[in-house]
Formats: sequence, C-alpha cells, structure tokens
Amino acid sequence: MCPTTDKLELTTTQSDILVLQEKGFTLEKLIGEGSYAKVFKATHMVDETRHTVMACKVIDTAQAPRDYLTKFLPRELDILIRINHPHIVHVSNIFQRRAKYFIFLRFAENGDLLDFLSQNGAVPENQSRLWMRQILSGIHYIHTMNVAHRDLKCENVLITSNYNVKITDFGFARNVRQRDRDILSETYCGSLSYAAPEVLKGVPYLPKLADMWSIGIIMYTMLNKALPFNETSVKKLYEKQVMRKWRFRTSVVNTLSNECKAQVMQLMEPEAKARPTANAIFNGPWIAMDPRLTKMTFLEESLLKQAQDESLRKEKENYEEESEVERLAELRRKGRGKEGLKVLKNTDSNFAKSQQLFDETTSK
Repeated sequence: MCPTTDKLELTTTQSDILVLQEKGFTLEKLIGEGSYAKVFKATHMVDETRHTVMACKVIDTAQAPRDYLTKFLPRELDILIRINHPHIVHVSNIFQRRAKYFIFLRFAENGDLLDFLSQNGAVPENQSRLWMRQILSGIHYIHTMNVAHRDLKCENVLITSNYNVKITDFGFARNVRQRDRDILSETYCGSLSYAAPEVLKGVPYLPKLADMWSIGIIMYTMLNKALPFNETSVKKLYEKQVMRKWRFRTSVVNTLSNECKAQVMQLMEPEAKARPTANAIFNGPWIAMDPRLTKMTFLEESLLKQAQDESLRKEKENYEEESEVERLAELRRKGRGKEGLKVLKNTDSNFAKSQQLFDETTSK
C-alpha cells in the first residue's frame, strides 16, 4: 500500500516510494520535522510473516545550505554508520537516492523523555538512576570513540516499549580528536537551556565536557520535572550558571539522597575541567547505591572494547583521518544499486538490543 498524504508526497517522489518498497520499507505518517528533514513512522517487511515498526528520517539536501552539506550532514552520517550501542538509537539502514537520504531507525514507542515528564511528572530517584546509568553507558561509548554529541537534551532521549532509554539525533555530533590532540569546538550547538557556560561564553571549548554539563541538566530535569534555569537571555543565563543560582524544587528536595544531589552538583560545575566523566559517574557512589547497575552487560563491554581498540589504534599509528566527506564518497561508490539507490548502511535490525540489567521490574 502506497502512502498518499500530501506531506509525504512533498518529501518523496512516487519513484522514491517504489524503490524503498522494493527494499521492504514503507513510509507512513509524518511524526516530526526540522529544517531539512522530516521524520515518518515506517514499516519494514522483514519477510512475508514478520514486519518491524520503524522511524525514517528523510533528509532533502536540495534546499540545504553549503555549510550543512559539507560539514554537519557528512559528520552525522559518518557517525551513524560507525556507532552501535544498546543505549543509542539503532540505525539499521541508510540509503541515498539523488538529493535525499533515508535513515531508518528504531521507533520509540513511548516517545521522548520530555513527553514522559509532561505526562507522568518527575521521575523517582531509583528510576532516574537506571535511566541515567543507561545514558551514561551510551555517552561513555561515544566519548571513547572520540565523538561528542553536542545536543544532549530531554527531547533527544527516547523511551522504548520496555522503558529503556536511547540517545538519538546526532545532527551536531562530531569527532573531537585528531592525531593525538583534542579538537576544540567553536560552534554554538544545541539548545540554550542545556548549553554549558563555556558554550554560552563563546570561547573555544572541549565538547565532551560540554556534553557532561548537558547530562547534568537532563538529570536535574528528570528529578524535578523542571529546568534548573528559566532564562531566555544568554547573558543572564550565563551569570546564573557560573554563580550556581539554582536549587532543587521543594516538592522533591527532601526525597532525594545526598549522593543524588551531589551528583547533580558535580555535573553542573561551571568549571568545565572539574566535571566528572561519564565513566567516573558510572563507577561512582550514586550509581553504586543499586549494585545491580554497576556491572556492564556483555554487549556493553564488548562494544566498549571495540571502541577502545579503534581509538588506541588510531593514536598509535598517528592516524591521519580522512574527512567524513571522503569516507561517504567511498561508501556511495561501493553502495551503488539499481534505480539510483545507494546503500550506505545495512545491518541486522536486531543488533544491539537492550539487555535486561536485572530481573525485578523497576518503577515506571
């Protein structure tokens, strides 16, 4: 069955739809859109008896500015092709046809964290600990790969049907190390409410450390069902950040452990280099309050080891990395198919599923 909505037709041609259907993919209703992309609910017919509900991000480069085409888009695609982790939304297929890219990823049945907070209120500390542990696992993995996300926020944390969380939207992500040197960012990225003080100040910054500030804002918001700062002025927000002018909501402050409150304070540290790493928090006292959460699953351990080995190999060889644009050009050359459809990524959609951390059900 071909979709017929007007918005779908504006984004994809009939020939696009037919070529995707030959691969077993059908685009359905529009569920979100940005500057150069639309997101659709989609179905993947695995075989005659099995189908998977997915999301498809359709990027139309025809109207996009040069900066996006030469910098942000190649970075995003390059990173999506390379990463696989149970707490990062799984991208199973990436196709290119003419000016469009079709990125198929896991559908988040329970929406994003902001939706969840709006509908259910603040998340109790025990559930927050589980979700933060999952977020930290994903961030430790990408940071080990020397990739920074640069747009971490509640809207970019998706919740699956079994209430696991996954990080999504790598549109601002980039590689942050080259030839054994950390690369400073100068681009203002992400949302104002989640941006670190050094980002707002407009000075070159270390993106991994800015990610950790954003994780602090996510943790605070999860626990309080509110942002720590309510400022639209960059100048006033920066002043409040560096002066630590925030506090926990009176409705929750007495329900939180001292370890929990200390964890938020450490993350929302104005001095970037004093913030803890994702790995330090993972192995720290707050996560350790639930011993079941302190051990990585076998899949997490093996993927982290792969990331560490790849990172060490590049540094040992004083690896001079080819650009993302060059890597994508090579993938397009190798991935040519009929009807002009190029396959840039094609993996088992069951890869990197979330594993049960422990037997008992957690509070929702």
